[in-house]
Parts: sequence; C-alpha cells; structure tokens
Amino acid sequence: MSAPPKSKGEPITDRRQLAAYIAAGEKPASRFRIGTEHEKFGFRLADLRQLPYEGRAGVRSLLEGLTRFGWQPILEEGKPIALTHGACNITLEPGGQFELSGAPVETLHQTCREVQTHLKQVKEVGNELGLGMLGMGFQPKWARADIDWMPKGRYQIMRRWMEKKGKLGIDMMLRTCTVQVNLDFGSEADMVRKMRTSLALQPIATALFADSPFTEGKPNGFLSYRSHVWTDTDPDRCGMLPFVFEPGFGYERYVNYLLDVPMYFVFRDGRYLDASGQSFRDFLNGKLPVLPGEIPGMGDWIDHMTTVFTEVRLKRFLEMRGADGGPWDRLCALPALWVGLLYDAAALDAAAELVKDWTIEDQAGLRREVPRRGLKAEIRGRTVQAIAKDLVQLARGGLQRRARLDSSGQDESHFINPLAEIADSGRTPAELKLEAFHGRWQGSVDPVFKEFAY
Repeated sequence: MSAPPKSKGEPITDRRQLAAYIAAGEKPASRFRIGTEHEKFGFRLADLRQLPYEGRAGVRSLLEGLTRFGWQPILEEGKPIALTHGACNITLEPGGQFELSGAPVETLHQTCREVQTHLKQVKEVGNELGLGMLGMGFQPKWARADIDWMPKGRYQIMRRWMEKKGKLGIDMMLRTCTVQVNLDFGSEADMVRKMRTSLALQPIATALFADSPFTEGKPNGFLSYRSHVWTDTDPDRCGMLPFVFEPGFGYERYVNYLLDVPMYFVFRDGRYLDASGQSFRDFLNGKLPVLPGEIPGMGDWIDHMTTVFTEVRLKRFLEMRGADGGPWDRLCALPALWVGLLYDAAALDAAAELVKDWTIEDQAGLRREVPRRGLKAEIRGRTVQAIAKDLVQLARGGLQRRARLDSSGQDESHFINPLAEIADSGRTPAELKLEAFHGRWQGSVDPVFKEFAY
C-alpha cells in the first residue's frame, strides 16, 4: 500500500490530465525498468502469532530497528507506519504484513540482490526481537480475530467499506501476501498489448505460485486461497477487466473505468477523510460531499488509482498481481517470468499468439478453476501445466536474448529455474505443503513457520 502523499498536487482542471498522467509513463525500451514488491507475514518466534504493532516483538520495533541501515521513518499521527531509503519503501499491509517496494532497476540481478539485502536486514533485527518472517499467500494458522490492525487511517476507512461488500475483503486485508512486479511500456499500443497478454495469463502465474492451502490450521480446499479471496472482496474494484479486450481500449478507456470505481478517501492535512462510496466524477466537478466546492489535485488521482485491485493494474507502469507470496527464490522468479515474456519482442509475440483465441468466457472459467486446481486446470483442451511449461520456456528465451550479465558472466535466465521445476513436476508449492501436512507434519501447520521462514 502506498505511503501518504506529501500534498494534493497540481489541480485537475481538465479531465485530459488523467490520461496524460498515465501516458507520461511511456519510455523507450532502453529505459525499461523492473520494480519488485513482496509481502511477508511477520510472526513471533515464541508463539507463532502474527505480529502486533506495539511490543518488543512487534511491527513498530522492527521498523525502528531497521533505521540502523539508513531507512527513514514515515509517521502517521506520530507513529512510524513506513520506511523509505532512496527509491525503496517498506510499507505495512493492514494486518502488519511487511512489504518491500523495491527501486526501479535495470536487471534481475539487481532486483534479486535488493531482495536478499532486505531479507538479511530484516532477519538481523528480527533475531534480536524474537520474530521471524514467512512467505506464503495466506496466513496458515491465525483467525481474523487474532490479528492486530495497523494504525493507518486509510485502512480503517477501507475496513468499514469492505464489510459492506464481499465476504472475504477483511481476509484480503489481514491475511494475504503477494509478490508482484512492475514493468514499463513504450507507447499506448505497447501498453495495450502487454496488458491484454499479461491479464489473460495471470491465472497461469497464479497456478505456478499457488501457496495458500491452509486456513486456521486446516486445509481449505484450495491451492491458492489468496486468489480465491479476491473473487469475493469487492466487485467494483477487482477482477479480470473484460473491457481491456474490447476494440478501442487505451488510456482514456481505463480512466473511464477508474472514474466509475467508488472512492475510499481523500488525504488532507495529515488525515484521511472518509469518502467511501463517493464519486471521483463528482470530485472533478467540485461536488464531492466530503469536500464540497473543492476540486482534486493529481495527488488525489494517484491515490485513487491505488484503490483498484485488478489482476493487472495500470498506473504509469503495469503491475502483475496474480501470484502468492513465497520463499526468496520465487521472489526473484516472478519478475523473471514477466520480464522474460514482456520485455523481449519475440517472447511477447509468442505469448500474445498463445492467448489470442481465448474468449472472455474462457478466461473467466480459468480464473475460477485455477485457485482450486492449480496446474491441473484446463482451458480450451490444454492443461495449465502444459501452458506453464511453454511460458517458462518463452520467458527463459527472452531472458537469454536480453543478455544482461552479472559480474561472473551469467545471464538472467537462471532466475526462472524454480518455476521450471514446478511446471515440469506438475506439483505446486501448495501441494507439497499439503503432502507434508498429511505426512511428516502429522496434521499440524506449525512446522511451516520453521521450514519455510526466511
């Protein structure tokens, strides 16, 4: 989740500014960057509970401890709720899930070093405080009532609104973790092609990364319960966006979609004002009930753009949002998959060809099926496993052709290896954990906190 804006920014006096803001993200391929974000569950070593905000083994202590590495705190009402260091940020999800938003970097070697440095720092401070970190898609042990809410004003507004919408929105806020990558586009046409291709293929990524088979200590019947949670969170701001595949899709059509998404809040003078359910269209006309007579600034628009939670999200870049959180090597594998597919012309051509005949109904069926069946799901007579194998090979080829070498002369393609192993075996991370649960773990999820902690 984003840190609070410093100001409301340039006044929006013409609706064309909204599409122009997105278009300003266009850049030549030579300036394409990779921004990786990942969330993880903090837990107390003593009792495995998800971290409270206060207390020695708490989120606040962890944030304060990380300042020794040069991180600067961001405060809300006097409490640290985020950290910043150059182009990197550490933010908190509603239940205290700890998120690194990495800097835009040129290569996967750099983004993976960034992840490793971050996890090393967190582990150093965590060991002193008696806490650990776990990468999975859904909290495997604790109920909603066992989890503390973080002291961020936007989350209290979102919580009240979520309770009026889908049944699982609070679970999304408190008990899910993801890894995502943010990638660039060169033009409106390039954005459209990448968004259509990646949106159609998100369920394949969901299957490869499926790692959320437990709820409150028991199997939940899903391989990616995190992915299922999004289907019953808030229909106004989640999902697969069929209009993206319609003729004429572009920046302006996406702006029209965003304008129809009900607002959550407006940030003024260090406080979040509850604007839940109100219309950004009214805001543009100075008719927002919570701020009558005031027109928005670009900071308000940027904030509003963060309140949609689609499988692919468009800002000044594209966010790939379909994967469960996981161990450190899959944190590098997720950007490897999408960089290999979207930043290489031949791979993108092949990926677009693969999905060109998939109808909206085909995609919707796949989206419904994958959370339960993972790689065994099917679309148009092919298993997800078979498609995943193809995608991994396409991505590997794209990474090899990028030829971005590290100091030892190794290219980026080895970062895709964890996904190749999953696709070749046909066994998702969730299925491996279920086997352990029914076998050596003897019906307990507690060992996951030791075997799979960072």
